[in-house]
Amino acid sequence: MRSSFLLLAMITFMASVQLTHADDLSRYVPETDPLVLEKLERWQDLKFGLLMHWGAYSQWGIVESWSLCPEDYGWCERREGTNPEDYYAYKQEYEALIESFDPRAFDPTRWASAAADAGMRYVVFTTKHHDGFCMFDTQQTDYKITSEDCPFHTHPKADVTKAIFEAFRAEGMWTGAYFSKPDWHSENYWYPYYPPRDRNVNYDPEIYPERWEKFVQFTHNQIMELMTGYGPMDILWLDGGWVAKTDQEEIREWYDSQVEKHPYGFLKNHVINQDIHMDELVIKARQQQPGLIVVDRAVYGKNQNYLTPENRVPEMELSYPWESCIIAGGSWSWVPDASYFSTREAVHLLVDIVAKGGNLLLNIAPGPDGSWHDGAYTMLSGVGDWMTVNSQAIYETRAIAPYKTDNICLTQNVVDGVVYAIYLADEGEFGLPVNVRVNGVLPAETASVSLLGTERELEWQVDDTGFTVVIPAGISEALPCDDAWTLRISEVQ
Repeated sequence: MRSSFLLLAMITFMASVQLTHADDLSRYVPETDPLVLEKLERWQDLKFGLLMHWGAYSQWGIVESWSLCPEDYGWCERREGTNPEDYYAYKQEYEALIESFDPRAFDPTRWASAAADAGMRYVVFTTKHHDGFCMFDTQQTDYKITSEDCPFHTHPKADVTKAIFEAFRAEGMWTGAYFSKPDWHSENYWYPYYPPRDRNVNYDPEIYPERWEKFVQFTHNQIMELMTGYGPMDILWLDGGWVAKTDQEEIREWYDSQVEKHPYGFLKNHVINQDIHMDELVIKARQQQPGLIVVDRAVYGKNQNYLTPENRVPEMELSYPWESCIIAGGSWSWVPDASYFSTREAVHLLVDIVAKGGNLLLNIAPGPDGSWHDGAYTMLSGVGDWMTVNSQAIYETRAIAPYKTDNICLTQNVVDGVVYAIYLADEGEFGLPVNVRVNGVLPAETASVSLLGTERELEWQVDDTGFTVVIPAGISEALPCDDAWTLRISEVQ
């Protein structure tokens, strides 16, 4: 069963309102930098990317970071270690995983090749998650994979972030750095004098401005290391939307509303003004990486260049750049015996998202030895076979109304206006019917209609609401691919 407890918990969480910084899909502030606008347009042509969550936590096969967070959600439960009942003993044991993290099977070239063959065009890698463990050679902390405390530090590719970016760029793919703004290892975020209460900074930055400023500079320094020492960067993908500037009036209003709901005074996820000087940081980053796409996730404002619905697909087309980040198997992080999408599931997901104008960022989690599950390769290989036939209906397309009708999705090429109608096979269906009905678009009188992967023009008949295509036996008996089939309409009315 694919929907493991961890996956279900994460989907439930992300579908809920996240305080005042909710991933509100009705709000978007357009970018004004012409270089960024140009790059965003090209990013929307890419359509398909890879996300990877990886860290020392993979040794326990648990959800990344969250077991350190004292919140009573399912994904925060402490289930590993010798004494999970003792929070401080657990945190110490969790952070000691650095001493046994030795992923000697790490082979980013194989990952990049599999991703490229599947038709993926960009990668976003977790350089640091909320636990603060750095998967790059930062000079700001020793809590990193290249530390002498980590046995992997002697490996020639110990700086796994650099090795991953180099391998994926060699396949012609864009690179993006996932970076967590909160850092639960930093003494300037979780001040040891106070116990952490939830995911937020555990002190008031207004009362301890010097300590907060140290954390701000620590964060800026780490991000600038990524912007200056890891080659051309296309995307800065920031997580932890609760770390953001919030005015005091907003805090008071939210707090008052929650006190009424929680009369005993315990408030999960209380709102704290955590001004990390994002505008300043973005300016500095783009000085080093002109045109850099910045995704300050779940923070309303100009620094969220595209929106990122998590583990869900919007019901309709959206009028701004967006990307669904989706777990391909198991959890965001590696878990044993993870079950991955079938080729059909992955293809249908990609088509559904692209038809609504979005990109798919599919997450695959490396394991403690640095390898992927075989199921990940099987899934990607199947998607690659399908893309070999149908990729022109995916890349460089945009949404066209009515987007999706029944089991047929529509896309349109941005250059030549060609429209594609992608027939998604129903459960138990393994071929096209003799007559395929396409609603919502009308071919022009001089249009030709064909099935991608074949050369024969098809007969079609138009009416007031759409058209019907006849699939001859010679084609239906030797279809060029499985799971979904694409009709190419050269011109529409």
